[in-house]
Amino acid sequence: MKGKVFTREVKVGIMVVIAIFLLYFGLNFLKGINIFSSVSNYYAKYENVGGLVPSSPVYVKGFKVGQVDEVKYDFSRKQSFVIRISISKNIKIPKGTKIELYDDGLMGGKAIQLIFTPDMLASHTMYLPGDTIESQVGIGLMGQLTGDLMPKIKSISEQTDSLIRSVRLLIDNKDLTKSLSSIQHTTADLAVSSSQLKKMMNHDVPHILGDVNAMTSDFKQISGNLKKIDFAATMASVNHTIANLNLITDKINSSEGTIGMLINNKDLYINLTNTASSSNKLLIDLKSNPKRYVHFSLFGSKN
Repeated sequence: MKGKVFTREVKVGIMVVIAIFLLYFGLNFLKGINIFSSVSNYYAKYENVGGLVPSSPVYVKGFKVGQVDEVKYDFSRKQSFVIRISISKNIKIPKGTKIELYDDGLMGGKAIQLIFTPDMLASHTMYLPGDTIESQVGIGLMGQLTGDLMPKIKSISEQTDSLIRSVRLLIDNKDLTKSLSSIQHTTADLAVSSSQLKKMMNHDVPHILGDVNAMTSDFKQISGNLKKIDFAATMASVNHTIANLNLITDKINSSEGTIGMLINNKDLYINLTNTASSSNKLLIDLKSNPKRYVHFSLFGSKN
């Protein structure tokens, strides 16, 4: 009999119990419930839960301390929803704490957070398990973004509208059309000038460079010829000529020779002046009275 204590039916029953326990433990584990830790339950009422579901997390300052266990509804009341949250038993909730429903991320998920201050903990007045805590709904991430960004977006929109109006007035301005037309003509002229410059660079510049090269060759030849000149002999000849000129000048100034006497003898100058004056008077008289000096007759002269 002792060998038959664990019959097949007993073994099957034990396996079923273990399976049920594992299933229960697995489901609670997936929900985030630790069945081995003791929790305290609290309640809150909401008019609209915004998609809150059981197993949604409960946070205190961003740290998960529990989850939403149940969401009950009664649409005959204004606050139609009653939620039950389970929190670790070592978390004490002081009086004045608020349960806030808020957006958990950009995907639209909902979560619960407990909001209280250290001053509330100092009062030592705590909620008891099973109490209903005052609730509130947070603005939400999108609401915060909308509240912060809308004034800026409105300001940017007004500035953009003003800019568009300014651009439109600028485009409709006739002076701008004239300026664009002028720029177009200028561009066309620049294109023509560029074409002419290109043509000149291709045809005229090579000839000019050839002429410059020829001139350079001539300058080189002249430079070579200048190198061949005996500047020392030339300068000696020039110095000799200057010395002769100085000698002649000295002789003229010293009244030696005919030129010196003519230049330096005052009496000779006066005599030559008087002679010239007398000759001039004689020529004038000869021109006025030619018969006084010349007699011409075919039949002989008269006394």
